[in-house]
Amino acid sequence: MHYYKAFGLNVFSEIPLPELSEGDPGASPDLHIKKAAIELPDLSKTQVYRRGVRALFGKNEGDLVLHWPGIATFKAISGNELIVNPIVHDPNLVSLFTVSEAIGLILFQRGLFLLHASAVLVGEEAWCFMGTPGAGKSTTAAAFIKAGCRLLSDDLTAIEIAENGALFVLPAYPQLKIWDKTVAGLQYDRGNLEPVSEGVNKFSFQPKANFPEKPVALTKIIFLHKARNRAALQQVSVSETPGEMIRNFPLPTQLLSGEALKMHFLQSMKCAAQVDVIKKRRPEGFHLLEKWVLESVTHSV
Repeated sequence: MHYYKAFGLNVFSEIPLPELSEGDPGASPDLHIKKAAIELPDLSKTQVYRRGVRALFGKNEGDLVLHWPGIATFKAISGNELIVNPIVHDPNLVSLFTVSEAIGLILFQRGLFLLHASAVLVGEEAWCFMGTPGAGKSTTAAAFIKAGCRLLSDDLTAIEIAENGALFVLPAYPQLKIWDKTVAGLQYDRGNLEPVSEGVNKFSFQPKANFPEKPVALTKIIFLHKARNRAALQQVSVSETPGEMIRNFPLPTQLLSGEALKMHFLQSMKCAAQVDVIKKRRPEGFHLLEKWVLESVTHSV
């Protein structure tokens, strides 16, 4: 058995998940990850891709099933149990798919508000970065980390909403995946990086020292874009926010129906009420990006 901590959960896992922070074997488990066969329900195509593979989604008597052809099948049960049925023999690849959308299903079952976003700790506040693929979420997060901020999450951000409406980002795990171009442009020390996998021009930065464990108050959500025909900076209105949040939902959209869709709308409105939500054109070039980041960090202190 392996013991980890991620998204505020004590994770007991039968498979190795090296991306996650080490956990306490003596703690009470919040999530059990087990290896077993899974009977596939009727599956439908999703909008979710990872490594060029399209995920298929289905339900099995209330359980949520995510199937990655040629990779693995996952079944999330009641927000506290994740069954993994690997197809490939590469444990690192199985781990990659486990700690992304598969754990996301568990977080969804636990009622958390989920975003396809990177998040960093700026001062004492959490900032989230979202945008279409290629908008620069991870690159922007990497620039903030280089400027002295700490990573909270990469790719999947989980937000807890308190009874008083306050929003908190739950620190995920200490790994940020960045492209080789970003490594060079931000002058990251390649000695501190690991290749994500063979054949992928991407690297893993793992800032494990002093990785935050407690929830961090969310104060800013930034939708990044590169369009020159749009305003460089624009406030997102309350009425626009739910639509933007749905477009950045990280799991199969089949989940957003009925009561779940209603909850997602209400959670989006709470974000609009409590958080500064803006659209920003990402500065062109690494020099201008770092300049903006430095100014942002300085003003937040």
